[in-house]
Amino acid sequence: MFSSSDEDMIEPSAERLVIQVRQHWAVLLTVLLQTVGILIVVFLLSRLINGVAYGLWQSQVVLGFIAVGTVLRFAWKALQWWNEIIIVTDKRLMVNSGIFEKENFIIPIRSVTDITFLRPVLGRILNYGTLRVESAGRQHGLEKIEYLPEEVFHEISHLF
Repeated sequence: MFSSSDEDMIEPSAERLVIQVRQHWAVLLTVLLQTVGILIVVFLLSRLINGVAYGLWQSQVVLGFIAVGTVLRFAWKALQWWNEIIIVTDKRLMVNSGIFEKENFIIPIRSVTDITFLRPVLGRILNYGTLRVESAGRQHGLEKIEYLPEEVFHEISHLF
């Protein structure tokens, strides 16, 4: 399910894996709705153009490119989501992301001064939220993790 390079970041003799997850699938919901909406509009425009003037093949080609581009955009976003892994050990909080170039954000648990979990209305229904992590005055790239499954917050809160 997760790549071996994510597991290689954990030293079993020095730390214990608490949880390893992806962002909640709801992160893709907006892009999915946009994709479906654009595809519906493209389909309706194509039918309208075909009914009005049969010889406008250039317009049909442009609409086809728009449809393919929209689907490719969704596929890219889904691939980005698939490649972002959140790892919590008893010593560190890590977020590994990237498709071609990997980014690793790491913060030691001992330097975390405060955590806050915010849940919007849809987050309460689907069990996700935004984790805000504060540390002793340092920027660490993990100040805010959106669409985090609620179980991760519970596991992190047990570490304090």
